Amino acid sequence: MSRITIEQVKHVAHLARLAVTDEEAEKFTKHLDAIIEYAELLNELDTENVEPTTHVLDIKNVLRDDQPRSWLTQEEALKNAPDQKDGQFRVPSIIE
Repeated sequence: MSRITIEQVKHVAHLARLAVTDEEAEKFTKHLDAIIEYAELLNELDTENVEPTTHVLDIKNVLRDDQPRSWLTQEEALKNAPDQKDGQFRVPSIIE
């Protein structure tokens, strides 16, 4: 029994804006059905004591920890601005 129909393949192809012939749709139906059948084999595995995995490799974050530090005040940030108004940088308008 097929898990996916030709109509479903044609519908997905339409959504993806792909033109498929009836012959191609039939071929893709068989291929996708085989993929689904293979994926369903995973349901037969005993995963009772298996921890969820977020990544297959043991990757550690290599970024540094955030450290609080002093930063520029608003006045210091705007000190060298060529044009400012109301505590903000003022730039030329680019919208017509």
